[in-house]
Amino acid sequence: MAIVIIRQDDKIDVWKQALLSKAPNLKVFSYLEEHPKEEITMALIWKHPKGSLGKYPNLKCIASAGAGVDYIFEDQEAPQNVPITRVVDPFLASDMSEHVLAVILAEIKNFNAYKIQQVSREWNPKNYKRIKDVRVGIMGLGELGSLTALDLEKVGFSVQGWSKTKKNLKNVSTFSGKEGLKPFLNTSQILVCLLPLTPETEGILNKDLFLQLPKGAYVINVARGGHMVDNDLIEALDKNLLSGACLDVYHQEPLPKEHPFWRHPKIFMTPHYASVSDTTSVVPQILENYRRLQKGEGLLNQVDRKKRY
Repeated sequence: MAIVIIRQDDKIDVWKQALLSKAPNLKVFSYLEEHPKEEITMALIWKHPKGSLGKYPNLKCIASAGAGVDYIFEDQEAPQNVPITRVVDPFLASDMSEHVLAVILAEIKNFNAYKIQQVSREWNPKNYKRIKDVRVGIMGLGELGSLTALDLEKVGFSVQGWSKTKKNLKNVSTFSGKEGLKPFLNTSQILVCLLPLTPETEGILNKDLFLQLPKGAYVINVARGGHMVDNDLIEALDKNLLSGACLDVYHQEPLPKEHPFWRHPKIFMTPHYASVSDTTSVVPQILENYRRLQKGEGLLNQVDRKKRY
């Protein structure tokens, strides 16, 4: 039995050394080096090249190195009967919460607008908002969404959340299902998308949704690029239906230089780095699942293939 690491960035060696530091006798390979493919039983992956998972005849677990797994389902050549696991990481959730808080504070205190003014040497004071007067809506109340909602409430924001099924969070108003979406949107001055990307949620950030938000609402997408209909966002911003947007995720990453998001004055962008898996807390999960795999035990944090999360 052995593990192969498959990802298309410069972090393969980082993950390999992190695994070996905890399990020195572990057989772990980069997919880029020569390795015995028939010995591979676990693939630790992040945005792997499509088709690469089909090269391992004895693969028994596809382990995502992050919380998201949508990219696995996008690979039509990936094995259909192999269990998928994802990361549940407290640092991942707290990092996301801090990122969202920073974005919201920058917006309500006009930091984004003042940066634009600075470039053009304008002196134009703007009215700011207070935390207690802002209602934040969180779409998606999984581990990341729930912690973000609770943290924002503790800071003093009025917080509400929406999810596919009913959730209960202390001091957070919750809505669920199709019947709960409209009243949730109608009162969300700042909308944060933390939904999993599924066939049901793909393209959910669209013209119809923007029209249901209060005029001048602010949109934050830190989930997946596939949630956003790009042209609809630009139209909503140009028509002043929305006051602005902060995006951390995109349909194509890195975002092509010719994409209109780069030049739009009401869009603030970060390079898909709101929350990054920490090897210190993730590696023990991977090794525990590898041990369970060897003993034929149930896996931690296994993904429901029907729900896709």
